[in-house]
Amino acid sequence: MLLGKWMAIALCIAALGGAAALAQYRSIEKPAYETLVTDEAFELRDYAPMIVAEVTHTGDQRRALSSGFRRLAAYIFAEDRPGAEAEKIAMTSPVLHQRQSEKIAMTSPVLQNSEQGERWRTRFVMPSKYTLEVLPEPPADITLTQVPARRMASIAFNGYGGQRDLIAMELLLREWMAENDLVPSGHAEFAFYDAPMVPGPMRRNEVLIPVASD
Repeated sequence: MLLGKWMAIALCIAALGGAAALAQYRSIEKPAYETLVTDEAFELRDYAPMIVAEVTHTGDQRRALSSGFRRLAAYIFAEDRPGAEAEKIAMTSPVLHQRQSEKIAMTSPVLQNSEQGERWRTRFVMPSKYTLEVLPEPPADITLTQVPARRMASIAFNGYGGQRDLIAMELLLREWMAENDLVPSGHAEFAFYDAPMVPGPMRRNEVLIPVASD
């Protein structure tokens, strides 16, 4: 009985911590876009140009995402730049993650157990106040890139954003695009909006696919 009460208290504390982390993450800057179409969980958006810091790792999706996140966090929090006055860059949301190999099929994503040697790109969007000229110099393995304006189809979902969820959501998004005569112009990109301490049911994730312009 006593053990059950302590477990319940621990779960409540974890939930409160997750809610606080969720509120903090939802309040930070996100990429600017205009919503053109909304259809339940699906949207068609026009994104403004943005600057991203990106790094590439090889391996399965979750490990590559974790490695990429830590590496980019070290850059924006000035861990790679010595000196007490090193400029820190504000965190934004979401973290963007994309497979870089050519093995992915446009209508049939590869399962996780076949990804052991694949390359994955992780991106942090830089706050809109920065230009390429004023951002701190990144280390050799991190690239600062200007991403042009682009049209993207998206599907939003909650959960931990595991590989099976990403595959299922990508297929649903591609079906919706086909039904609405939207032509893909590139590979899917996965967007993770919340910190790891946020409980799975409260996490916001998206799959985004670039759309060929008219």
